[in-house]
Amino acid sequence: MSNSERSDSINEQPVDEDFELINNFISGDESAFSELVHKHKEKVRNLVFLTLGDTEYVDDISQDVFISVYHKLGDFRFQSKFTTWLYRVTVNKCKDYLRKKKVRSIFVPIKDNEHELRVGSGTDNMDIPQLVRRAIEKLPDKLKVPLILRDIDGFSYKEIAEQLECEVGTVKSRIFRARENLKFILEPYQKELNS
Repeated sequence: MSNSERSDSINEQPVDEDFELINNFISGDESAFSELVHKHKEKVRNLVFLTLGDTEYVDDISQDVFISVYHKLGDFRFQSKFTTWLYRVTVNKCKDYLRKKKVRSIFVPIKDNEHELRVGSGTDNMDIPQLVRRAIEKLPDKLKVPLILRDIDGFSYKEIAEQLECEVGTVKSRIFRARENLKFILEPYQKELNS
């Protein structure tokens, strides 16, 4: 191997597929945006669902996320992963939805929600993933979102801190508190969860 071949292979860095798609889109290739949506839509839908616990608006909010991304993609700075930026947009859309919902609830009488955790006569009647999902829904947003990003989506503490625009120590503290709260909420169901 010659020196020039060696230096070429050293200088080659893995190409980030998302960055390539973004550059193609910015250059006028509309199909690149469709590829980005196809690649990341399920992760966005899962984050919206787990953050809000509301299946009715998952598709609407996910669509809002990608409309926003479409309009802002030209401003993407390539300083962090695309997914970090995408999740920040998603979390902000969820916060907007919750703010609007809170405002609406002032004017609309609150319905008696059937959101309490219920256990059947045995573990056969229990939907454990749904039980855990409902327990996560009960967490305050500032604990719920970092927990979902870490334990379900597998982001690092640093990536979560970037998305939520806070310190890594704050993220760790919130995730610890979220896990403690979950243990407390799920305590009556430990037997079923462990069987």
